[in-house]
Amino acid sequence: MKKEQDISELERKFQEKIDQDIKIEPKDWMPDNYRKTLIRQISQHAHSEVVGMLPEGNWITRAPNLRRKAVLLAKVQDEAGHGLYLYSATETLGADREDCIDDLHSGKAKYSSIFNYPTLTWADMGAVGWLVDGAAIMNQVPLCRCSYGPYARAMVKVCKEESFHQRQGYEIMMALAAGSVEQKEMAQDALNRFWWPSLMMFGPPDEDSKHTKQSMDWRIKRHSNDELRQMMVDITVPQAEAIGLTIPDADLKWNEEKGGYDYGEIDWDEFWNVVKGNGPCNKDRIDTRRKAKENGAWVREAANAHAEKRKARKLRRAS
Repeated sequence: MKKEQDISELERKFQEKIDQDIKIEPKDWMPDNYRKTLIRQISQHAHSEVVGMLPEGNWITRAPNLRRKAVLLAKVQDEAGHGLYLYSATETLGADREDCIDDLHSGKAKYSSIFNYPTLTWADMGAVGWLVDGAAIMNQVPLCRCSYGPYARAMVKVCKEESFHQRQGYEIMMALAAGSVEQKEMAQDALNRFWWPSLMMFGPPDEDSKHTKQSMDWRIKRHSNDELRQMMVDITVPQAEAIGLTIPDADLKWNEEKGGYDYGEIDWDEFWNVVKGNGPCNKDRIDTRRKAKENGAWVREAANAHAEKRKARKLRRAS
């Protein structure tokens, strides 16, 4: 009974800090479910950054000029860095990085469904930057105010770099839309294929999201899935109109009363099918990441052996 009272008091003080927007730090007491929720969300975020390198890395050697290649290479490098920050953030919660990665490879852990779609043309690099990174920014900027300190601080740097990624993508789409008839058609085709999957990135509708309410109560999230999705639509539609592209939604129209756009029904069957591992590229993405880990094992072993030798050398000098 005493122990239950103690835990109840700790939970009360914890929620009090949350309500006052005081950051929770790694050594602070936190409920087990808060810790588990963060590990799940942050590791999923890390997996998405690392898997997200694959559809873009596919175009580095085929970029149309040296400038585009250098920018895309820098972007993919940024994504790798984001993954490292986030895996480090999970470690502050007591998670093991290797276990997190193994969960990804086994299919136990998820990553953003958008990366299970193929990038078929150069215009897809524009659509990914503009729409996918645009959706990521919409989701991640509020995370800079997340209640968990290490995650919030990591997001500040991540969001600065994601804003560059989004501008890079929009610039590609703008250049193609202003180019030849074939180039504009390519840009429109990329928009057609990535529009709906980009809206799916925010997750299922609020009524079907089992994590949203608790995450908002803990101020891990600041906005619901549907609120973020609406923000994405309202910001992106004028951007498409500005460069002469058409959002592929016959039901899209401005709603004066709510001050935002009404949009068509999302194909949630497609969303859940991809989440369950049946998307166009699910198997290929996981196979590629698994092979990368296996093929890179000797590098990690060599680095660890070198670190141990340096450590032993320092100890000998100190003794």
